Order: sequence, then C-alpha cells, then structure tokens
Amino acid sequence: MREQSVFVRTIQYLSLFIGVFVVLFPPYTVFITSLKTKQEYLQNRFALPANWLHWENYEFIFTKTKILTTAFPNTLYIIGLSVAGNIILGTMVAYALGRFDFKLKKVIIGMYLLASVTPLVTTQVATYGLMNSLGLINNIHAPILLYLGADVISIIIYLQFIRNISYSLDESAMLEGASLFRIYWNIIFPLLMPATVTVMILRTIYIYNDFYIPFLYMTKTNLQVVSTSIFQFVGPNAASWNYIAAMIIVIFIPAIILFLFLQKFIYAGVTSGSVKE
Repeated sequence: MREQSVFVRTIQYLSLFIGVFVVLFPPYTVFITSLKTKQEYLQNRFALPANWLHWENYEFIFTKTKILTTAFPNTLYIIGLSVAGNIILGTMVAYALGRFDFKLKKVIIGMYLLASVTPLVTTQVATYGLMNSLGLINNIHAPILLYLGADVISIIIYLQFIRNISYSLDESAMLEGASLFRIYWNIIFPLLMPATVTVMILRTIYIYNDFYIPFLYMTKTNLQVVSTSIFQFVGPNAASWNYIAAMIIVIFIPAIILFLFLQKFIYAGVTSGSVKE
C-alpha cells in the first residue's frame, strides 16, 4: 500500500513538473532571447545571454516602433469603451433575466447560449457586410461595437450574484416609490461590484489578446493594436528574433501584471455567487 502511494505521488509530481515545464519554457526562451544579440541567438538559441543587461533590443522596440504611440493608446481606448459597455449592458440584461418572469425568458437565455457556441467564422461574412454598410471598416469603433455586447459568461456571472440579492430590497424600494431603473442603478448595480470586477478583468484580457477582429476590421497602420502590431512588426524583421522576442515581452507584461494582481477577484467572482448560504 505504501509502495503504491509512493508510486502515485511520484506520478503526480512528475505530471506537475511536465506541466510547469510546458507552460514556463516558451516564455523563458522568449525572455532570454530578448536579452541576446542577433549573433548570440544564431549561435545557440537556448544558451543564456552573455550580458543580462543587454537592453538594446527593448530600446529598439520603444524608439523604432509604434507600440507606445499607437498600439497601446488604441488598445486602451478600445478596452475602456468596450468594457464599460459590457458592464452596463451585462448588468441590465442580468437584472431583467434574474428579477422578472416574462414570456420568452428561457428563449432569450437560449439565444445567448447559442450565440456563444456558434463559431465566429460562420457569421463573419454577414457581420463584415453589416460593418461595411455602416462605414466602420478601418474605423477604431468597429471592434468597440463588436465587443460591446454582453457575452453569456458575463451574464451568467451577474445572474449568480443577482439571485443571491434579497427581493426585500426591491420591495422596500418600491414602497418608497423608486422606479425599476432607480432600483437597478442605486441598489442592484452597487451590489454587483464583485462580479463587475471579475467581468472587467476577463473582458480586458480577452480584448487585449484578441487578434482576429482588429486584424480584419482595422488594416491601417495608424489603427494597429498590440495584437496586430507584433504581426506587422514580424514581416520586415522576420530574421531578427531578438527584436521579436523583446516586443513579445513588452506586450506580455501588462497582461501578466493585470492577472497576477487581480486573479483573486476572478476566482472570487466566479465562485462566490454560485454558492447559496
């Protein structure tokens, strides 16, 4: 029994070691490559850099590309408006679905689920035609409009919290003469703050990493975001992996910082509302 336990424990640690190696080895190689010269990289791709303070690759990225002047400002603008729209629309939809009974309520929820499992490419021709008819091709507001709608994950997170908010708060507010919108804005919306933080983090990371929509609808260089800027950068610099690695690290750092500092809100937002006390 003890031998079996040791064997199982060995397999568990071996599996964890393999998992950690698979996850960490790619960013490790990118990081050490970003600190090498081009000659060092060509001589031995996996060797450690000769000088750990070789920052010329990052200096090249900050001075010779538009990552700071165009990509990051455009990305922040899109994220700001899109996430604000997600929060407002998501809380409103969840408030209606979680607080009121009406016909076609289940149909509406089912349509959200259907939209979430429908591959994006199957509707892309119709979506592109619609955006073109609105004059939003090569317009920074095109991705904002597409990201703006509340997705099913946000609605489910908000519904978990709304169902745990007592109806007596609504009834007391109604007795005081409050309208439905006032109840939503002054009572429900503030109580959804933990879920709102979770939605804000998840949507920010998704929009920050998304490549498909910005690449399809914003082809001009002055409209590039972080995900498309590295694609456009690789073309003329395909042989300079030291520069490419430095740019990957520059783009990588904000997402990592955001996740590390706010990950507890993600777990709390996803799990807290699902438990009834």
